[in-house]
Amino acid sequence: MSMHVEKYGSGAPLLLVHGWGMHGGMWGSVVEKLAEEFCVYVVDLPGHGLSEKCKEREEKGGALDVIVSALTERFPMPLTVCGWSLGGQIALRWAAREPLKIQRLILVSSTPCFVKRDDWQCAMAAETLAGFADALTENYAQTLRRFLALQVRGGDNERELLVSLRAALFSRGEPDLNALQAGLEILRDCDCRRSLPDVTQPTLVIAGERDTLTPPQASQYMAAQLLNAKLAMIKGAAHAPFLSHPEIFVEQIKSFLHERI
Repeated sequence: MSMHVEKYGSGAPLLLVHGWGMHGGMWGSVVEKLAEEFCVYVVDLPGHGLSEKCKEREEKGGALDVIVSALTERFPMPLTVCGWSLGGQIALRWAAREPLKIQRLILVSSTPCFVKRDDWQCAMAAETLAGFADALTENYAQTLRRFLALQVRGGDNERELLVSLRAALFSRGEPDLNALQAGLEILRDCDCRRSLPDVTQPTLVIAGERDTLTPPQASQYMAAQLLNAKLAMIKGAAHAPFLSHPEIFVEQIKSFLHERI
């Protein structure tokens, strides 16, 4: 499975993994700022951006592990993984499977469980996510634009950020419908709560104070359950703190990566 990867800068390797329906270009200006001190790899996940499209739906039920296996093959060296939203769930699974390869984790606006359950309320209602899944088959471009609106809702510079996100959304082409559906299945089914204490890598959990898509309480929970984690709550930020507050975002990551393990 071929994946498009861009490399910036030099130094310790840092991989950026985007969220559902997006691509590596969505990281914006933080890539160049991080590349001042690190070797930054920006990936387009399978079926997104310039990466190879998913040919079959055989990933159903195991899409998360298929993605992790593809990333393991593409990045054989030890590295730090920074995952945004769905990318955070990918990073968590990868860290659990490859504890010697994934040296540090950065989880951005992520959650161990995206959908509400009887014992987990800081999440999206299952029927809301199901509505997105149904809408994909009718008009997936419009569905993605609706999803973008949720990502900036309530945060600083909401209108400006939404315009910027919409402009970047299809800048690398349109995502594959199979990949979008597989990503929603991951969000629907993945529940990493029980495995969090097994993840021992140093972890930075970055949350937006006003995030309505993955509520800050989910980030607080992760930071408390992971054995070696700290929380950075960015005031005024919604679901994309690297776009709304890039200076603070980069400062937090640089400080974390310069700490001794």
